[in-house]
Amino acid sequence: MKISYNWLKQFIKINWPAEQTSELLTDLGLEVEGIETFQSVKGGLEGVVIGEVLTCKKHPNADKLKITTVNIGTEDHLQIVCGAPNVAKGQKVPVATIGTTLYTPEGEAWTIKKGKIRGEESHGMICAEDELGLGKSHDGIMVLDEKLKVGIKAADVFKVENDQVFEIGLTPNRADAMSHLGVARDLKAGLLQKDINVELITPSASSFHVDNRTLKIDVEVIDKDLAPRYCGVTISGIKVESSPTWLQNRLRAIGLSPINNVVDISNYVLHELGQPLHAFDSNTINGNKVLVKTLPKGTKFVTLDGVERELHEDDLMICNAEKPMCIAGVFGGIASGVTETTTSIFLESAYFSPISIRKTAKRHGLNTDASFRFERGIDPNITEYALKRAALLIQNIAGGEITSDIVDIYPKKIEDFQVRLSFENAAKLIGQEIPRDIIKRILMSLDIKINNVTETGLGLTVPAYRNDVQREADIIEEILRVYGYNNVDTTQKLNASISNSSKFEDYKLQNIIGNQLVAQGFFEILSNSLTTPSYTNLSEQLQSEHSVEMLNPLSKDLSVLRQSLLFSGLEAVSYNLNRKQNDLKLFEFGKTYHQLNENREEYKYLSLFVAGNKNTERWNSPIQQSDFFYLKGIVSSILDRLGISNYKVSPFTNDVFSEGINLSLGKTLIVEFGLVKKPILKHFGISQDVLFANFNWNNLLQLIKHHTIVFKNIPKYPEVRRDFALLIDDQVTFEQIDSIAMKTEKDLLKDVDLFDVYQGKNLPKGKKSYAVSFTIQDERKTLTDKQIDKIMKKLQTNFEKELGAELR
Repeated sequence: MKISYNWLKQFIKINWPAEQTSELLTDLGLEVEGIETFQSVKGGLEGVVIGEVLTCKKHPNADKLKITTVNIGTEDHLQIVCGAPNVAKGQKVPVATIGTTLYTPEGEAWTIKKGKIRGEESHGMICAEDELGLGKSHDGIMVLDEKLKVGIKAADVFKVENDQVFEIGLTPNRADAMSHLGVARDLKAGLLQKDINVELITPSASSFHVDNRTLKIDVEVIDKDLAPRYCGVTISGIKVESSPTWLQNRLRAIGLSPINNVVDISNYVLHELGQPLHAFDSNTINGNKVLVKTLPKGTKFVTLDGVERELHEDDLMICNAEKPMCIAGVFGGIASGVTETTTSIFLESAYFSPISIRKTAKRHGLNTDASFRFERGIDPNITEYALKRAALLIQNIAGGEITSDIVDIYPKKIEDFQVRLSFENAAKLIGQEIPRDIIKRILMSLDIKINNVTETGLGLTVPAYRNDVQREADIIEEILRVYGYNNVDTTQKLNASISNSSKFEDYKLQNIIGNQLVAQGFFEILSNSLTTPSYTNLSEQLQSEHSVEMLNPLSKDLSVLRQSLLFSGLEAVSYNLNRKQNDLKLFEFGKTYHQLNENREEYKYLSLFVAGNKNTERWNSPIQQSDFFYLKGIVSSILDRLGISNYKVSPFTNDVFSEGINLSLGKTLIVEFGLVKKPILKHFGISQDVLFANFNWNNLLQLIKHHTIVFKNIPKYPEVRRDFALLIDDQVTFEQIDSIAMKTEKDLLKDVDLFDVYQGKNLPKGKKSYAVSFTIQDERKTLTDKQIDKIMKKLQTNFEKELGAELR
């Protein structure tokens, strides 16, 4: 939410720097995330002054140029070469002096420099309105009022506004602060806590009166639960045109684009007071009647954006006697809005049910400034005041007369909240006792009325616009945020309790593996569990009927819970690659969610994503591409750290992996990893290889429960290494060699390792050469050559017998 500091100062007279005000707002719970500078004219016309043309003669070397002498209020007059056809002696003109920065309509900066034009010196520029950003005309220079004083700043003449705009990260509960008035109320309370007593100045609507009653629009609210309060008035004889500069500047400062004076005023009052308004062209109100009601399901309605929508039976609509005109509190209709030909309007101000507006906005995927406020709950008691405020502004800016009494349908008043505050409970929650007179002062500064005072507490009335303050705990929170969290004393004693927990608890193992991965150069990611249902089309392993659907989704792209961590991880990979972060090592602990018949299941996984190079470029080391074997090493290191071994290795491919391996113990799947298929990567705009590993964390936790750590002494006797160069068939894997070797010699063979692979020249077709090392050790004595040769002979025999291997 954007708040203009200049606008805020209309409610509270304050001369603090914006930074100091932002600190106070943040302390009050209205967190200022940033401060932007706004200028109604880019550059603020800095360096542009008012000058007078003293002489004007033809340029000797150019037919269309003139040489002028210009007085800008300095001792020396300026010679300026000007190409404008309308420049003449005696004119008052805007002059950009040397060093001034101006901006093109596209926003590109350029600086005025001393130069020569066709042989004649030029010391500045006499400007057209488009060159200053004051309009679009480039027919000639701007000729100003003769009465203007030479040398004064152009910024003062053209009333250039400089503003500072707060970007406030508003929490959803603070509907009361969604306006400049709401922020000013909080600021007033915060200043009072600092013993600075300022007055809250609200716009006056006392001059509102009915001029005549020539345009009466009847109003009937049929669904009173959905529209507890509805006000309206007609204004006739208006002229729809561009808004005055001050109004356009206010809207532009907070990021809105001016449209026309009537629409701009409704937006202005919305951001000023927090009350959404809507203006209907009265000529489109058939039967001179407004009906507030719901319509049958499937009714067609075209909104202001030109989209035809099908209405839900619970959508509240503003209708005329024949057809709908507006989705109440959300979006107007294309046929009833204010246009340049509009001369009379029906101006609406209402309080709609927050729940109804929220559901309607979500159903139609619409998020407007009006719905943003209605669905959080606005002030039901400001409705008529805001209507009068807007009507007076329209009269002052667009002309016209008030041509009807105000219709105010408010059958059941929305009451303020009654809350009891216990001083004892306040002290318990806050952690210390706040003096009672300070508590009372804070509550009164927040418009919370104190009905009665006892020794134990207060009886309070909370205004209806504070719909987030209905309990004693809410009152205490209000006291604390204004008193200041920083003003609460810290205790001198730290209390802690020791819990009896298992060494195999999930979070402990997660921290161990997470730290290990970070040490290996990985970064942890946390992706959204909500995702798009279309991802189930990317894998046959996922079924759309197994998706857990959200009842009230934020959008269609976030309407189901994920069935796999792969796609949310690839979103992160794509995001980084698009920002030139090409070497990626990412990991995530997360859950997947599945609708299985009548049951919903969730499973936890650890996923790894690797792309690009595994090391950064260095002068003393070559770049190495991350590959399948690098990921396999990472996977093995995780399992080693968890004490899991003797797992079965099974190569496979499916619709996700073009090359893959899964590791399992018995029938329990531990992890599957490999190279992600190109079509899936293409869906995310990824053109390079991505490696993916998916650990079943639930299965790992079950396996680890049965793991025990075994300690043994370091062997006293040396180990021996022997190597074989084996000529084997292409289809034979190292896993087969390792398995046969370990079965052949279970006691003395400690390790088998593959250290070279060769295929190609000088080898028979369909063959490859594996160089394999064998580590042999007896922990009780030193091995003899005879024992070692016997073991190696047995290994050779079994390799020849089972694999058809030959020694090279």
